[in-house]
Amino acid sequence: MIELGKIQELEIVRIKEFGVYLAESREDEQAVLLPAKQVPEGAGVGDKLSVFIYRDSSDRLIATTAKPRLQVGETELLEVKDVSRIGAFLDMGLEKDLLLPFKEQTHPVRKGERCLVTLYVDKTGRLAATMHVYSHMRSDSPYQAGDWVEGTVYEIKDGLGAFVAVDNRYFGLVHAREIFGRLREGDRIRARVMQVRPDGKLDLSLREKAYLQMEPDSQKILQVMEEFDGVLPFTDKADPQVILREFGMSKNAFKRAVGHLLREGQVRITESAIERTEPAGRFGAKDRTDRKGDSRFAKKDKRGN
Repeated sequence: MIELGKIQELEIVRIKEFGVYLAESREDEQAVLLPAKQVPEGAGVGDKLSVFIYRDSSDRLIATTAKPRLQVGETELLEVKDVSRIGAFLDMGLEKDLLLPFKEQTHPVRKGERCLVTLYVDKTGRLAATMHVYSHMRSDSPYQAGDWVEGTVYEIKDGLGAFVAVDNRYFGLVHAREIFGRLREGDRIRARVMQVRPDGKLDLSLREKAYLQMEPDSQKILQVMEEFDGVLPFTDKADPQVILREFGMSKNAFKRAVGHLLREGQVRITESAIERTEPAGRFGAKDRTDRKGDSRFAKKDKRGN
C-alpha cells in the first residue's frame, strides 16, 4: 500500500517520457508518478527506489526522491516561508511547501519564524502541519536523571512552566520554579534531567545541581560587579525580583554564590552593599557611589537597598 507522507521503497513498473510509475509490485494496480527529472540515470523496470509520497498542486499523489524534513507523525522545527489568508506555509525540504492552518497554530506565526510542528494527514487526505504537538510526544526516552538533553520549547503555561520536546520527540517540562529569565515558544534549550517520572515524562532544569552551579553563579556576580567598580548597591537580602532581573537566578542561588565568595574572601557585605575586597580591574578608582544611580539598578528592592 502506498502511504501518503511516508518514505518507502517502491518498484518501477512502467516507464513514460514524462517519468516512471512506481508501485509495491508489478501486480499492484495502484501506481504513483515519479517525474522524469528525478528518475536516476539508467533506472529501469524492476528497479526499486526510495521515495516520499505527497500531493502535487493538482492534488494528485506524486513521488519524489528528495528527502523531506519530516514524515507523518514526526515533529520538527520548520521555517515559515509565507503567511496567507488560509494559514502559513512552511519549508519542509520539498518543491511544495507545507500548510500550517490558522486553527493549528498555538500563536500567530510570522514569515522567517521557526516553529515546532508535527506532520499529519487532514480530513481531506492532504498533508498539513500542526503546532499542537503535545499528543505526538513520546514517553520512552533513553534518558536518566542527571543527563543533559536538548529540545525545543513548544508551549508555556503560567504557573506550570515550559513544555519542551526533547530531541523533538519526548515529553519534557521545565517547571516554573526552574525558569529564571525569559523563555519563548520555539527556543532551543539545553537542560538537565532532574527526574524521570513514573509515566516516562522528563522533569527538566536549565541549571546544574546547586553545588555545581555555585561556581558559575559566583563568576557571573563578579562579572556584574566588575562593570560597576566592584560594588552592588544591595545585599544578599535584596528582593528576589531584583536578583532575577539583574542576574537571572533565584534568591537562594544568589545567596549561595555570595556565601561562596565570602568564604573565598573575594567580597564583603556592608549594611547596604556587596563590595569586592580588591580594586575593580576595569574602572579603576572611580567614585563607586556614582554607580548606584545607574539605570540597571534603578529599581530598588522592597527593603529599600
